[in-house]
Amino acid sequence: MFNPHPHHTHHDHTAEHGACGSAHCCGGAHDDHAHEPVVSQPLAAGASTLLLSIPAMDCPVEEGQIRRVLESIAGIRRLQFDLAGRALAIDADAAQWSSIRQAIVSAGFANDILAAPPAADAVAASRRSELVQLVMALLVATVAELLHFFAPDAMLWKVAGMAVAACAIALSGTAVLRKGAQALWRGQLNINALMTVAVLGAFVIGQWPEAAMVMALYSLAELIEARSVERARDAISGLLTLSPDQAEVQQTDGSWSLVDAAHVVPGARVRVKPGERFALDGRVVSGQSAVDQSAVTGESLPVDKVPGDEVFAGTVNQSGALEFEVTQAAGNTVLARIIHEVEVAQGKRAPTQRFVDQFAAIYTPAIFVLALAVAVGAPLLLGWPWLSAVYKALVLLVIACPCALVISTPVTVVSGLAAAARRGILIKGGVYLEEARKLRVVAVDKTGTVTQGQPKLVAAEVLAPGLSESRILALACSLAQRSDHPVSQAIAAGLDTDLLPVADWGADAGRGVHGLVDGLPVVLGNHRWIEERQQCSAELEARMQAHEAQGRTVTLLAGEQGVLALFAVADTTKPSSQQAIAELHAQGVRVVMLTGDNEVTAQAIARQVAIDEVHGSLLPHDKLQRVQQLAQVGPVAMVGDGINDGPALSAAAIGFAMGGAGTGTAVEAADVLIMNDDLRKVAETIALSRRTYAVLWQNIAFALGIKAAFLLMALFDDATMWMAVFADMGASLLVTFNGLRLLRGVKR
Repeated sequence: MFNPHPHHTHHDHTAEHGACGSAHCCGGAHDDHAHEPVVSQPLAAGASTLLLSIPAMDCPVEEGQIRRVLESIAGIRRLQFDLAGRALAIDADAAQWSSIRQAIVSAGFANDILAAPPAADAVAASRRSELVQLVMALLVATVAELLHFFAPDAMLWKVAGMAVAACAIALSGTAVLRKGAQALWRGQLNINALMTVAVLGAFVIGQWPEAAMVMALYSLAELIEARSVERARDAISGLLTLSPDQAEVQQTDGSWSLVDAAHVVPGARVRVKPGERFALDGRVVSGQSAVDQSAVTGESLPVDKVPGDEVFAGTVNQSGALEFEVTQAAGNTVLARIIHEVEVAQGKRAPTQRFVDQFAAIYTPAIFVLALAVAVGAPLLLGWPWLSAVYKALVLLVIACPCALVISTPVTVVSGLAAAARRGILIKGGVYLEEARKLRVVAVDKTGTVTQGQPKLVAAEVLAPGLSESRILALACSLAQRSDHPVSQAIAAGLDTDLLPVADWGADAGRGVHGLVDGLPVVLGNHRWIEERQQCSAELEARMQAHEAQGRTVTLLAGEQGVLALFAVADTTKPSSQQAIAELHAQGVRVVMLTGDNEVTAQAIARQVAIDEVHGSLLPHDKLQRVQQLAQVGPVAMVGDGINDGPALSAAAIGFAMGGAGTGTAVEAADVLIMNDDLRKVAETIALSRRTYAVLWQNIAFALGIKAAFLLMALFDDATMWMAVFADMGASLLVTFNGLRLLRGVKR
């Protein structure tokens, strides 16, 4: 589960950081606190939050322009866009607010400080009003077309037609014309500038019905695109509504009452009845039940819960009443942090997205120059009629609108991230979603990754005749019970003995633990550590080999005088591990086990699940070196859940952490969290990555292919502005809906 006190430790191959909260992320602000326990809540002003009203910001492309100008400002921790409400919340130090506002103005977006976010009712009413206005504009533009085709060829009717067309443009395109004029004034050839020149140019040369229809259809397409992008974003933020607003909390007098979940503090006792959802994270203290955790972990079957088990906000209690002790405040639940992490991920541009942004920056001015060449050069050099050449140039400008191209990547990536999160796979950036398709080697830890991570003590042998058996077992138990390592926990749970006082306790990563137990310096560690202490013997080696041949992990208790006891712990493979390895093999991926356990035990486990290659007795830096060696032949992933996996997770092209049972170190070092500890999710991530990449390039091919066809038609055939705007609108909607298909995820 998530580390409650996370620290941002992403490694150097992390993509550009972007602020979160948007479906369309054309670059983001530097997010130095991406993993702070702050979750996606409605926009709100605060001591460190600047809330702005930006009337001219109403589409994903404009959101991307604002993101780009804010990239250079240090200290911006988070951006949260509300396109429907034309508002932006910026989490940054107050000292930066002035420079932030000036940067946004420099991009052509006037802004005002808001004391409170736009009311939901007002935003909904504004949406309805905008839609009605655009439909009216479309109807008026249609009337203008009818007048052009059927009205008598008289000046009165022409003036009437122009007036109707101007009315349609005013209804649908005033904001576009204003933004286009500002862009042209600043020398920027953006989408609004193209549409402004195209519409006004068409009106001037007498094609006023087409100018009206182009503006109405363009504005309607922009509205549909914005709504579609919001749908992808809402697929994740909507998860927050799964968590109830109130919880039934026990009061000091023993009575129960409903309390706002936001006001419930850790340590409170909460009751959940059958059929109700958990409002907060906690640990069961009373009752037994089955809980549907699919919203958080992606598990398809309910999980049995008994006292001591963890429960998560947003999950559903099914069969029996449960009482649990709250462990996290409402703003820091696993569900809330999932939403926050995905929003952070949305702000990191994937490689394809960066390519598209760079291409669009060149493409739009190039088409503008081509249109100018056609308008001026074709009549002079090819003898085209001036009006015909200008009209073709205006058609080119409409075709040049890069909306479909620019929107194609973010909506696809966000849909993929959302689909993964709904399946219990938390991907920390679009770059990892896209790059997972390249993986050819997956390195896996053994304990907790391939195996259950809940080993049991199956044998204990006392080897020091000078001390009583009870004292030796007490020494081992006292050391082991302080460690969170699964093997140590198994030893502590399996020894029924009194505990002795421990001083100077410490953990040696990849070796074991040590301490001063009841005044006696002892270590509890693996074979390697005992060899380093030069306390091994032929007899001890024989004893260990007998256990290791059965797939057991051997841990040794040693003091200054020698080895005191041997403990054999057995762990079983997860039911899903064999299928997970088979699915990876089917994808052409080789699986390598990297473990700190001994080679014999590792080989025994690997044979059970058909792992290709095994390396045992590895310290953390050994795992790191192995990953670096594997990376020389191609991209490699590392899957782990322990402190000793942290360096290898950071060095891998993509690090997968078992999020449910993983330590804070592993979770923070990883790029992908598997919430239900199911190794099959690695293969599912690779499959989703391959599908996402295919859809990305389908969209790019659709957008460029349609535009290329109409460019040729505009130059050498009789393409009209009608056809051009339908081509642009159709391409935009096609790539948007194609990207949204990823919300369905992938089938195993």
